[in-house]
Amino acid sequence: MTILVTGSNGQLGNELRLLAPAYPGYRFIFTDVAELDITSEPDVEMLVKAENPDFIINCAAYTAVDKAEQEPNLAFLINATAVGNLARVAVRHNAMLIHISTDYVFDGTGCKPYMEDDPTNPISLYAKSKHAGEQQLQSYGSNALIVRTSWLYSEFGNNFVKTMMKYGKERGHLNVVFDQTGTPTYARDLAKTIMHIIQNKPVSKGVEVFHYSNEGVTSWYDFAKTIMEFSGIPCSISPIETRDYPLPATRPFFSVFNKSKIKQHFQIEIPYWRDSLKECIQRLEQVN
Repeated sequence: MTILVTGSNGQLGNELRLLAPAYPGYRFIFTDVAELDITSEPDVEMLVKAENPDFIINCAAYTAVDKAEQEPNLAFLINATAVGNLARVAVRHNAMLIHISTDYVFDGTGCKPYMEDDPTNPISLYAKSKHAGEQQLQSYGSNALIVRTSWLYSEFGNNFVKTMMKYGKERGHLNVVFDQTGTPTYARDLAKTIMHIIQNKPVSKGVEVFHYSNEGVTSWYDFAKTIMEFSGIPCSISPIETRDYPLPATRPFFSVFNKSKIKQHFQIEIPYWRDSLKECIQRLEQVN
């Protein structure tokens, strides 16, 4: 069984690298832009034809949410056009494509956890590019899964946990928005779930959408407070409103997922966000 991973230098890709030795029955091919340009369909075709993967996990994405407002063409190229390339090649070579999407496809005006079939309404250019990627997959894919996730963090790359720990050590006080609500997701938990899905040999008739985040609900303010608590950093956090911290890209105010579908479909238990955060911080402290 061969698994091709794109965007393997990112948070999720790196977590899959760490997990790979635990799955000796699988051959992993880890690629990033240096090994595979997913924006080129001929390049994708050539690699897939040569390696004949059973699964393609697309972890590649343009994730600079605010920068996307100034670079819409690049965001759409990576988050949408490239997904169409992967979808068409996967169909031609009978590979299942597992594509990672985002809570930002929703506008955040709801008040109950979003189901997979709830209407989407992306409100930033980044969100629109990710939504366009989902549409590409819906148009061209025939055996594929879209896994939407939220507030992703890990020991790798740039993310909220590492940023808060860095600034917390440098400053005695931080202001963090309290009126945006969602659920953090430890990339390691998501990677384990994806491998569990693959082990269960999913058969998809068309394109199936699943929601995955850790359990529970929090705000960025409470998330930041917990990061300081678990890391023992003596930095005070004050709650502020989104309007007091204007950014180029608009964020959804509420992006909590209903995860009943993925839990029932694949018989998985999802860790509570605080437990996973504690594990990640312990790993970060071991490295440092």
